[in-house]
Amino acid sequence: MTDLNSESQRFHGESLRISEIFYSLQGEARESGLPTVFVRLTGCPLRCTYCDSEYAFYGGERMTLAEILEKVQGFPARYVCVSGGEPLAQPNCLPLLAALCDAGYSVSLETSGAMAVEQVDERVSRVVDLKTPASGEQHRNRMDNIQALNQRDQIKFVICDRADYDWARFTLDQYRLPERVGEVLFSPSYEQLEPRQLAEWILADGLPVRMQMQMHKLLWGDIPGV
Repeated sequence: MTDLNSESQRFHGESLRISEIFYSLQGEARESGLPTVFVRLTGCPLRCTYCDSEYAFYGGERMTLAEILEKVQGFPARYVCVSGGEPLAQPNCLPLLAALCDAGYSVSLETSGAMAVEQVDERVSRVVDLKTPASGEQHRNRMDNIQALNQRDQIKFVICDRADYDWARFTLDQYRLPERVGEVLFSPSYEQLEPRQLAEWILADGLPVRMQMQMHKLLWGDIPGV
């Protein structure tokens, strides 16, 4: 790892509002199951029907990038996930991502897809959550973001019902997503769609996607900080 004391000096004056920083297993996406430090930023302009982090909409603690880096260093992990809320709603998310990469961490960004992603550091794996019709926020998708993605990146669909699945399947083909990004993820909305049903749809259509379930919720339930 890079000396974080020097990183702290460089970013002493920049700050973000942080909802929580915690250490757990990554429950989703390509790094699922790996010990990870989560940096959850406060605030989100979206209001998805199935949101599981509403507590991050408001409040939080103002922290400098130096303080964030110091806290991250206190955990025994080489993976860091920056999440929200919508992390890109705070402009200083971009220097935070770069600083974490500079410090030697493998970094992923969980973003709604409603914010532009092209300025995110190229070393970061961008996990873009395209909003399905049942989310209530489909109109917020910036589909031009897809052109900025590459094999380091991932696209996620949270599937609530059959209509969501059909929309995601159509979007998969329309934008040739499996050829553009490293992973396409289909996830059943927690306690809304039976996981076995989604698995059967995927198998029946032979889709080139990875089905995922939220491991942290299977282990600890739908609670913050895990």
